[in-house]
Amino acid sequence: MIRSALLLVLLLLPGPHFSHAAAAPSSTRSKSPSWMASVDTRWGGHLKLRGTASHTSYGSLYGPVGAGTFVDGALEGRITNRTFFHDDVYGEAHYEILISGGDTQNAQTDLGRRFPGLSSELGFLTPQTEDDRRFLDLTHPLRERDDHRIVHRLDRLFLAWTPGPVVIRVGRQAVTWGNGLLFNPMDLVNPFAPTDIEREYKMGDDMAAIRFPLAKAAEAQVIYVPRRSPETGDATWDQSSLAAKVHLAPGPVELDLLAACHYEDTVIGVGATGYAGGAAWRMDATWTFLDRDEERNGYLSLVANVDYSWVWGEKNLYGFLEFFYSGLGESEPAEALQNGPLVDSLQRGERFTLGRAYLAGHLQVEIHPLVNLLLTVIHRLNEPSGLIQPRAVWDVSRNVQLTLGASIPYGGSGTEFDGWPIPGTPWLTPAPEQAFLWMAYYF
Repeated sequence: MIRSALLLVLLLLPGPHFSHAAAAPSSTRSKSPSWMASVDTRWGGHLKLRGTASHTSYGSLYGPVGAGTFVDGALEGRITNRTFFHDDVYGEAHYEILISGGDTQNAQTDLGRRFPGLSSELGFLTPQTEDDRRFLDLTHPLRERDDHRIVHRLDRLFLAWTPGPVVIRVGRQAVTWGNGLLFNPMDLVNPFAPTDIEREYKMGDDMAAIRFPLAKAAEAQVIYVPRRSPETGDATWDQSSLAAKVHLAPGPVELDLLAACHYEDTVIGVGATGYAGGAAWRMDATWTFLDRDEERNGYLSLVANVDYSWVWGEKNLYGFLEFFYSGLGESEPAEALQNGPLVDSLQRGERFTLGRAYLAGHLQVEIHPLVNLLLTVIHRLNEPSGLIQPRAVWDVSRNVQLTLGASIPYGGSGTEFDGWPIPGTPWLTPAPEQAFLWMAYYF
């Protein structure tokens, strides 16, 4: 499928135009279609090199295959193209190649051979880029070994039509809804994890999307995301999503209204944003009606945050606080694997926490126009468990950026962020202390 999609991209893109003194006579020279004269194509992309050192305890899941300090590396290349075929028609394609490997992948491979059932059950602990559920399979492994993997894929491939104020897009794309800064219950399709530091590109999904105005201060968005069953490979309604969101801006407070059929569940939501003095506040609440669960009819998800920027000591500062509540969470981490709807949500990559209530804080200090220090802390409220993420970002040049940071869990053995017990085993989930160095080059 990915080979066919790449061929389609090459056919759609306009070819290069050359000028040569020995060109063929005009009588034999073929003429380009008239629409080609107005085609405008734009290229871009990046290369990102990542190095990570992780310390994993021998009491964790990796204990049976050898724990300690794991050293890993990854290279991500992305080539982006946007081609304007007409004033109101354009297409976009993003090609990715992902190379990753090191001690962690080697341990995961060894673990999968020894305990295949356990490895598949806890697969949601490792980020996935496969297209098992997506309508189109645009991901293909080029090389898979015990300690490294090379995959290439198309992360964007859509055609857009913009007649007047209406925007219609069909194909692989990304849509982000909701007002959460780290947690985002209203973002139903491929949301970022709250622990994600990089948020430059959200993973795309196959969908049809339309955005259109309703009135002077209102607009609506409707998306349909067809998906396939990972077991059968068939596209079915109970694996798909149909959602609509209305944004209202009648005054100083803006509102969002959400209604969705998401997999087998029904989701409704409301959001609001506004200002209090120099600070901005946001809030989203959703109620999910569970279709298959016999113990509960549904659950509430809520996020509320406030952010503020100021100057102190001639330095620019920015910070926010965010509260998140999940009615689907469990008080004990080990109980989460017995919660069917929660496990389903974790495996689909739309939920990333096990508990009910969390408080997060973030601070950014610009110590130089090209150097920023950042600190993010996520704390689970009903247990002393959390994650600390300090980092420094240096814009070395117009095209090069360096990020140095760490990810430090705390809370002790048996807690969500520092390793929770895996039922039926003597091990804990891996919660390594990590240090990382990233370099990004943009072109």
